[in-house]
Formats: sequence, C-alpha cells, structure tokens
Amino acid sequence: MRKSRAGFSLAELLAVLAICGVIVGVGVPMVLSYYQNAQNTTGAQQIRALLNQARQLAIDQKDFVCVQVPTPIQMAFYLNSTCTGPRWVSSITDAVGNIALPPGLTVSASASPVFDYLGRALPAMTYTVTNTATGSSLTVSVATSGRVTIP
Repeated sequence: MRKSRAGFSLAELLAVLAICGVIVGVGVPMVLSYYQNAQNTTGAQQIRALLNQARQLAIDQKDFVCVQVPTPIQMAFYLNSTCTGPRWVSSITDAVGNIALPPGLTVSASASPVFDYLGRALPAMTYTVTNTATGSSLTVSVATSGRVTIP
C-alpha cells in the first residue's frame, strides 16, 4: 500500500510564483506613478497654502502683500504692492525672507500677485508646479477675488 505525501507539487508552486510575478510587475509601476503624482499634488497644495497665508497676512496687516518667486525653488513675501524693499521674515523663512519649496519641484509664475487688505489679488495669475524627475506639472490659480485653487 502506498502512503500519500502532504504538500504542493512543483507545478502548483510554479503557478503561484508566476501569479505573484505578474502582480508585482503590474503593481510596482502603479505605485511609482502614484508616488510621483502625490509629490506634485503635495507641492501644489503647499503653494496654495503659502498663497493663502500671504492673503491672510494682507488682511491681518491691513496692507498690501506682494508674492514673488525669486528662484524656481523659493518664494518671498513683501509687505508692499511693488515687490521691492525688505522681504517679510518669519519662522517659515530663512534669514533673508526666502521660503524654500519642496525638493524635487520647481515653480514658475505668470506674474507676482499683490493681495490687498480685503484679500483681493491683482493681477489674476497662475503658478505652475513641475516635478523635476518626471516633467509633469500642476497649476495653482489665483483669482482677482483672492481665491486660490488647484484646478
């Protein structure tokens, strides 16, 4: 009489390994794509938060606040309508008033918006946030009402 052995056959193990390989082969590119898109979204959300902070600063100070992009990796606030003179300095800036943006992202602006004491912005404009690794980009829009959105 022959005894049966418990366990899996070689064919069953190979089939499981093949299925696992297909899942990993499809899953890894999807995760990498998601991660890069999440970086873009996070960068655009940070730009939106900084613009909203400038708007709130203008309302609190009852004055103009100009937002400028001096380099593709920095932003700066000025407490005037001309983006000249000393930069606004706080805990989120370095000693000279530059606000560092997230690594791996660059920002370009179509103009330098100026927020007034009512929170309105002139001119209406768009920031483009670009992932340097992939070249993909998102936009952040500032309306004349002062509303900041990521369309």
